[in-house]
Amino acid sequence: MMCTKIYGTIGPACHDTDTLVRLFEKGMTGIRINLSHSDLSACSEWIKNIEFAYKKTGQCRADNANKTKPEILMDLCGPELRLGRLRIERELRAGDMLTLVAEGRNNLFDPTELPVPEPVLPHLASGQQILVDDGMILLEAEELFRDRTGYAAECKVVRAGVLKSGKSIALPGITIESPTLTESDLENIRLAKEYGITGVMLPFVRNQDDLRNLKQALIDADAGDIRIFAKIENMDGVKRLPELLPYCDEIVIARGDLGNAMPLWELPVVQEQIATACREVGKPFMVVTQMLASMERTAVPTRAEVSDIFRATQQGAASVMLTGETAAGEHPVEAMEYMVNTVRAAEGYLNRLTGK
Repeated sequence: MMCTKIYGTIGPACHDTDTLVRLFEKGMTGIRINLSHSDLSACSEWIKNIEFAYKKTGQCRADNANKTKPEILMDLCGPELRLGRLRIERELRAGDMLTLVAEGRNNLFDPTELPVPEPVLPHLASGQQILVDDGMILLEAEELFRDRTGYAAECKVVRAGVLKSGKSIALPGITIESPTLTESDLENIRLAKEYGITGVMLPFVRNQDDLRNLKQALIDADAGDIRIFAKIENMDGVKRLPELLPYCDEIVIARGDLGNAMPLWELPVVQEQIATACREVGKPFMVVTQMLASMERTAVPTRAEVSDIFRATQQGAASVMLTGETAAGEHPVEAMEYMVNTVRAAEGYLNRLTGK
């Protein structure tokens, strides 16, 4: 009997208790807090709302009958590279020119200056691509130079989009060394138990040392029982998957940045390879990113999206997750309904095939 867990992501579109109640009623089994743009203490009201909504609805469902608290995952910053703070969102057009400067040294009132982590800048030789927001925006470096604050780089917009603070950055072909956990990560880990966190998601896992470091930080915070979710988002994680498996509770096939690390048409193959490796050793895995992306704007998904959910269930995913669809989309409850119903329909079909 399969029972795939289904997570949403909390955000401006669903943080009120009424919406959270409806999400749990539709079949959501847990929720993620993205700490790339905030910290745990700032999310205390959201967590109270999650707990209230769960108590009102969660315990009446068979899959949660013995649980008194909701599953809440916190997604850390980890070694992921992200844009710094922008004063306002900006609509980028193809051909626009931008200057990338070290985070904290940009002029907030100059919309052409973008703050990036300082270690990124020396790698921006002419022709280097910069993928922003899971590759939704593509920049290309034209010139690296020194200004009054250090390195800066002139870049051209190749693929347009809306630029927002805190969005992910990836440099194809470039590895930038950074510590496993940021100072804010360590503070969030210290608070995790107090705020009822049941799982920690570590982005851009590169090797077993990253997972060992996270485990030790949890133990030091008297939170060693919190589950570890290892996000596979780069080729280091893919290549070293066998060494990661013993050091986490669940593998996360995080297809956003993972899809930036290779030609996109190769991503389904890598997803299948990771799923197979996990099944062979009995390691649970999650599939996430853009599962119902069109529902951030429309009330009905595409046929390809529901087929994608079916495929993840067929591969044996222990869990699936919605991100922007519930956090910031226009139809969070409808998206959850489609996710739950598609997963359960897939499970029913697979159970009939196996006679379970």
